[in-house]
Amino acid sequence: MSESPITPQRRALVVGATGIVGQAVARRLVEKGWETYGLSRSGTSPHPDIRPVQADLGDADGLAEALADLRPEFVAITAWTRMETEAENIRVNGGAVRDLLAALSPGGSVRHVALMTGLKHCFGPFEAYGKGEMPDTPFHEDEPRLPYPNFYYAQEDELFAAAERDGFTWSVHRSHTVFGFATGNAMNMVATLCAYASLCRETGRPFVFPGSEQQWNGLTDVTDADLLAQQMTWAATTPAGQDEAFNTANGDVFRWRWLWPQVAAWFDLEWEGYADAPRTLEESMAGLEPVWRRLAADHGLVEADLSRVASWWHSDADLGREMEVVTDMNKSRTAGFSATRDTRAAFFDYAERYRDARIIP
Repeated sequence: MSESPITPQRRALVVGATGIVGQAVARRLVEKGWETYGLSRSGTSPHPDIRPVQADLGDADGLAEALADLRPEFVAITAWTRMETEAENIRVNGGAVRDLLAALSPGGSVRHVALMTGLKHCFGPFEAYGKGEMPDTPFHEDEPRLPYPNFYYAQEDELFAAAERDGFTWSVHRSHTVFGFATGNAMNMVATLCAYASLCRETGRPFVFPGSEQQWNGLTDVTDADLLAQQMTWAATTPAGQDEAFNTANGDVFRWRWLWPQVAAWFDLEWEGYADAPRTLEESMAGLEPVWRRLAADHGLVEADLSRVASWWHSDADLGREMEVVTDMNKSRTAGFSATRDTRAAFFDYAERYRDARIIP
């Protein structure tokens, strides 16, 4: 596996550069010698060599103004906005891809666009999670679309239409649950479980697995954000990775009943596994925001707002699934992308990084 040589100062735009995947993609591009711009609503930069671009994906005119003179060769789209219904998800997130690529179209510089989606391509959006007939696991890249509205499909359709109009290549990257390093992100399981463990220790509670019997006992896999960043940059610079959709997972499988006690031991906690029914984080952690603020004050943490560290709803959705989720990566391997990650090592590496950054005590 190799990425094509990078000529100095090729220009990239990472959309959602402050997020869990966007930060990883932007850092990798900087390391590879790209002149890297990071678009976010806040206009902040997660790295001194990532040049911030402030824009709202919901503001077509603002996007056109912010991106008028940028002219990137490579665009990585890693951002989405959660809405109350899937119809709203489609309108907002499909529209964001359309407006973003329309804003870049006049420059004529874009050569490749990589779009991050996920495995809800195979088992449905939140409103239809695991309903109806699904493909057998492991999920493959050639699985047909399900007969449900899905904002991932809308995003893909906007990407395909813009690629046909402007002549660039594309890639779609379907990640599973993402392990990575970021705050203020809606899909951040490592930070969520670290915050949960910290609150359990502070309140004297056992570290209770919040999910379903299937997720406790069954095999599953996850996606390391750094691996996803590696695959996206590989696709941008490798002909075999272009105009294709790929799954993205670490390459190993595990059971939560194996990993959960190890996470508990890392935090020096007693633990409990699945028992009779899910015991959700949203319920068990409700009202503990003042406890987190006290923890932040006592330990000098950088973020006293618990909602910017933990996303109970998303981890509940992942850990509460009643179906098996295992991912096939043969298409990537055949195309030449053979990178893997050790899931256990990745979890504890990120946990250490959160502790070193004073995000958890």
